[in-house]
Amino acid sequence: MSFKKQMMQDINDVFVNTDEFFEKHVVNGREMPVMVDENENMERTKFQKKFHEGIKAKKILVYVKASDFGRQPEHGSKITIDNMPFLVSDSINEAGMYSITMEASR
Repeated sequence: MSFKKQMMQDINDVFVNTDEFFEKHVVNGREMPVMVDENENMERTKFQKKFHEGIKAKKILVYVKASDFGRQPEHGSKITIDNMPFLVSDSINEAGMYSITMEASR
């Protein structure tokens, strides 16, 4: 088996495991496994401060399979997770997994 095929199999069979790392969430109206990573988000934003009208904006970092999500979201696009609106501030395709950093939207 090629490395890429093995990596995709590991993503499906090991990493995206709703018994371990991922939980089901409704993303843009569709249920899919998502991992919300608060620790990595804190590390990435430790030295950044973003304020909206004097209030710190809520930021979250999520991981989702590209094949579940669809087209990679662009900076500034809107995503709804469990009926909460967010704006994408960054998205990276990490070998078939998207890591998406978002800020709460009004």
